[in-house]
Parts: sequence; structure tokens; C-alpha cells
Amino acid sequence: MSGDSDCTRTSPSAGSPSDTEFLPDQPKYVCSLSPDLITKAREELQEKPEWRLRDVQALRDMVCKDYPSLGTCLDDAFLLRFLRARKFDYDRALQLLVNYHTCRRTWPEVFNNLKPSAIKPVLESGFVTVLPQLDPEGRHIVCIRPDRWTPSNYPITENIRAIYLTLEKLIQSEETQVNGIVILADYKGVSLSKASHFGPFVAKKVIGILQDGFPIRIKAVNIINEPRIFKGIFAIIKPFLKEKIANRFFLHGCDLNSLHQNIPPVILPEEYGGTSGKLDISAWNELLLSSEEDFLHDFSQLVLPSDSSPHDMLVSGDADEKQCDDSLRGMKPQLYYCY
Repeated sequence: MSGDSDCTRTSPSAGSPSDTEFLPDQPKYVCSLSPDLITKAREELQEKPEWRLRDVQALRDMVCKDYPSLGTCLDDAFLLRFLRARKFDYDRALQLLVNYHTCRRTWPEVFNNLKPSAIKPVLESGFVTVLPQLDPEGRHIVCIRPDRWTPSNYPITENIRAIYLTLEKLIQSEETQVNGIVILADYKGVSLSKASHFGPFVAKKVIGILQDGFPIRIKAVNIINEPRIFKGIFAIIKPFLKEKIANRFFLHGCDLNSLHQNIPPVILPEEYGGTSGKLDISAWNELLLSSEEDFLHDFSQLVLPSDSSPHDMLVSGDADEKQCDDSLRGMKPQLYYCY
């Protein structure tokens, strides 16, 4: 992500599908997708290479017209993330971009001083990592292990920061933008006291980011070793998940054979009945920590304008949020019941 967010510059016309269209002080976009992925993007995401930069320019024009003070990056590569995540629907891509910034501006505990070195203790704990091999669909597997977190060491928001930076790193890849990701969450050893940290406020924020506030395609969420308490959590959260996302949750319990139906053993570590050796978190940690300067550069462009309120840009309905608040308020007694 690089470039200028100034919407006052003269932009090229969006009416011609020319691959030479780009802003004068902006790096020219060069597609890194293989021929197969270009075909996949065309079939699944409605992405037409001959119209790609025209579509990017159309989104850029919409941002400059409707949200001139958004303070966003306007590079081709950056805006493409949002178009791909919403299958090149301009209006939905714009809404996702606005939500992306709104999430960042309304949760300072997570997004202030957001950089890999700041979440080094989380990385070292092994709470979140990315498996070294892709699945047969070319998707990265993000592995989350809540049992590795000790609440007395740091608040739950540090875990969310680590997950967010992981997603930011992954989405830099055009292959990931097209293929999406798979989540593997191991809830072994998660107690009631630890689960209680994932309260209504945190739950609503995380759901909002993953569903409507980040340009990544989550293709499956595999839950293993979930205790009885998780069923209570999921029953409360499920109504606020979009049907498409809810249908991508798979609860396997302790059945590794069930997990292997979704993720082949050849790419899984021994801990999950796989054949790829012991789970090693060092390679991903090193990659993320070595990206410090890139993150500092990228995030420096996402600034909060002094003359606008982040709440004014939120596009989700107040009624929906109130419903979410009211329903999630009953989480704690239900957790005790399930436990």
C-alpha cells in the first residue's frame, strides 16, 4: 500500500478500459496473478482484466466525491482489495472501504500504535500463526489457539491486534485476495473465565471487522476441540453472522477425521493429525516482524481527518447495532448455563 490520498488531483477518465490509466505520482499497477488465477478472478469475482483499472478509477472517483476527507490510500493495488472482496460491485466496495476506516478509528485500543513489534508477546505465545503450506485451493490456513493466551499477561485486545496484522500481511498478496483464507481455531483448554473476556463489546467489534470491515474472503472457519461452552457462545453470535459466513463454520469437536475432510492432513502439523511435522510458529513470526517498516509506511497514510467524526462514516444501521447489543447482553448467564 502506498501513494497519496489527495482527492483534489486531476484523475484520468473512467470511461476507457486502458491499462495505462494511473495517477501521475502513483506506482503503476502490475498484475501478479497467474493465468489460472486471472481466470478464477473473472469467474468468481467478476474481474475483467481489460476493465480492471477502469473499475479502480470508478471506485477512486466515488471516494473523492462522497468521502473527500476519508484519509484513505488511493493506489490501484490498495483499492483493488476492496473491489475483489465485493466482486467488483462499486457500491459495496465503497461501503467496505468506509467500514474499514471506521473500524480503525472507533477502536483505539486495537488500532493505536499497531505494528508487529508491539504485539511481539502475542506472536511468541503462539496464539496466532499461519501454516507454511497452502491448501488445495491455494488458501493460507490461519491457526488460532486461545489456550496459548494468559489473560493476566495482556488484555484480549492484544490478541485481536495480532490477528488483524496477520490479515493485513496476508491480504497484500493478490493470490490471497482471489483465493481467500481458511481459519483453524483450536479451543482446547478454553475455560469459562477465559471465555468471559470475549464479552458483548468485543464480540460485536470482531464480528463487524471480519464481516464488513476488512477486504478478505473467509472461505471456512474450522473449530476443533471446542468445549461445551463454545456452543453457547456460537448460539448467541450466529444470529449476527451473515448466512453465508455462518454456513462456513464447521465444528469438529475432537474428531480429527472430520477436520481432515476440510483440511488435508498433508498440510496440517502433527498436533492436528497431519504429516507436515511439528507446528512451528517461528517462520511466520519472523516474516511479520520483518515487515515492520512496511506497516509503518502503509498505516501512516490512514489518518483521521480533524474535521470529521468517524461515527458519521459508519454505514451499518443503528437498529441492527442496538439489536446486537440487546441480544449479546444475555451472553454471560447463558455461558454459565452451557458450562
